[in-house]
Amino acid sequence: MPINITMPALSPTMEEGNLAKWMVKEGDKVSSGDVLCEIETDKATMEVESIDEGTVAKLVVAAGTEGVKVNDLIAILAAEGESVEDAAKGGGEAAAAPAAAPAEAPKAEAAKTESAPTPDNLPIRDVNPAAPAAPPAPVSASGERTFSSPLARRIAKDAGLDVSAISGSGPHGRVIKADVEAAMAAGTGKAAAAPQAAAAAAPVAAAKGMSDDAVLKNFAEGSYELVKHDGMRKTIARRLQESKQTIPHFYVTVDCELDALLALRAQLNKAAPIKDDKPVYKLSVNDMVIKALALALRDVPDANVSWTDENMVMHKHSDVGVAVSIPGGLITPIIRSAEQKTLSAISNEMKDLGKRAKDRKLKPEEYQGGTSSVSNMGMMGVKDFAAVINPPHATILAVGAGEQRPVVKDGALAIATVMSVTLSTDHRAVDGALGAQLLAAFKGYIQSPMGMLV
Repeated sequence: MPINITMPALSPTMEEGNLAKWMVKEGDKVSSGDVLCEIETDKATMEVESIDEGTVAKLVVAAGTEGVKVNDLIAILAAEGESVEDAAKGGGEAAAAPAAAPAEAPKAEAAKTESAPTPDNLPIRDVNPAAPAAPPAPVSASGERTFSSPLARRIAKDAGLDVSAISGSGPHGRVIKADVEAAMAAGTGKAAAAPQAAAAAAPVAAAKGMSDDAVLKNFAEGSYELVKHDGMRKTIARRLQESKQTIPHFYVTVDCELDALLALRAQLNKAAPIKDDKPVYKLSVNDMVIKALALALRDVPDANVSWTDENMVMHKHSDVGVAVSIPGGLITPIIRSAEQKTLSAISNEMKDLGKRAKDRKLKPEEYQGGTSSVSNMGMMGVKDFAAVINPPHATILAVGAGEQRPVVKDGALAIATVMSVTLSTDHRAVDGALGAQLLAAFKGYIQSPMGMLV
């Protein structure tokens, strides 16, 4: 039977991607784990690996094609012992079958792409064997997506089983045909009630603005050019609009004196061991800001939360996202459990994440999730600003430039290096007093930085 390779969903909200490059050509033999192609999403470029063995019978989508919908056929493999020519023809026919199916197919596809589970760790590979029209990827009662092959979903649907209730033995826990057959034999995995499935679906709102005609009528013809929005810009617009429309922002600002921190930073950098004629770390002020926020969230756990309509999500670790500017937008790689890491570990991890972010090589689990964020515009000379919260976070810290300012100490005028920081909070989850408490803890670590070393 031909094996259909479809455009994988590399993140919970991905609806389409660009097929940047094929790493194989027609006639090549591939094994499980071989890289098939590179897919560009709105945030990163990722490699897609095969989970099957066979011969590349046909590359359906050409390299460089943009806007390929998730689950669209992109290539066909011939299984072992199968004719390449027959597989190319049969796979194409199998792929065309869903198009002739009744109207339920578009609805099922829409239900899949509009559901909004948010797992922190998503598999990069999602190459599916051939199958007739299959039901959408199921969502478990906990709201997490269950990864399964189309063939497994079809068999489960015909047998009245719920794939999300079946334990998968495939890569990354993927449910495969053998798992469904085992569940059928054991009499387990009964289908869940329809209302639960309906409750799991949550439409993702699209960012809407003024039409071209409404805007362009204000400008003389020939005085402008139009640049099409790319996927990253659309995602940023949608998430910012969602944040501002659904999160009641509240802002708290404090000034922090940096002189003690700058002195400790210089001392630590000077003491860095040398390896291959280079210091093994070089701390930045931003590295110390990340650590200070992580420790403050640990010390004020009621502020290390996320809001849902039913619950307050109390996080056990400080997973701090750091806004990184990249061409065409920004991305927020995450330092996981930052409260437990040394300054040197945070520094080196941030350098690696920042470099791969600019190269668009981050994996989804490296920029999705997190419990709070840091946005630092101090290096650009910005004195202070207020950042927009990145859902599902309840807080984000906007960091301004450190600059010499007059301060009063012991009744006398003095000069100190001062940095203004503004905490944006989700007022549903973090009240003003709690936000002030979090900022006070952060300021304590910045002004007495030795506390970050013990």
